[in-house]
Formats: sequence, C-alpha cells, structure tokens
Amino acid sequence: MYGENVCPNAQEPPDPPPLGTLMVDTARGDRVGEFRGVAGPYWSLRPVGGGAEWEAEPRRVRPALLIEQLRARTARLNARSRGEVL
Repeated sequence: MYGENVCPNAQEPPDPPPLGTLMVDTARGDRVGEFRGVAGPYWSLRPVGGGAEWEAEPRRVRPALLIEQLRARTARLNARSRGEVL
C-alpha cells in the first residue's frame, strides 16, 4: 500500500439509465431532465419536452421521484398552453 497512488474515495460511476428516463441533476438545483446519453465522463440531459441539453456528473444525478416527474411535465404543459413553447 505504501508508495502506491491509491484513492480510497474513488468510486465507479453508476450505470446509465435507459434513454428518456427522467433524472434530477442535484448540482443544478434539482433540475429535472430526460436522460439522452453518455458524453465522455458526463451524462447528457435535456429539459422535459425538448430544449438545450446540458451535461451532468453521473454522481450528482438521481432518478426523479414521481412527484418531480409530474411537476416537470405539468410545467411543460402549462408553458405550452401559454404559447411559450411549441
């Protein structure tokens, strides 16, 4: 052990979820997004219903709770009804 470059806190990143799974990015104020794929060491997420993707650290992302999924979808539908998004 002595002389080795060992990092005791190193963990393997979690396995990516299926495409389209709603996830919460805890590093961005619990922002909810759809999982779009893996980009190097990051996961690509995008807002529910479309928009610009962002990259998130896999260790800072968790599956969205049912209430968070409902809240994100409702916000999208409300914005659509106001004509803010297509």
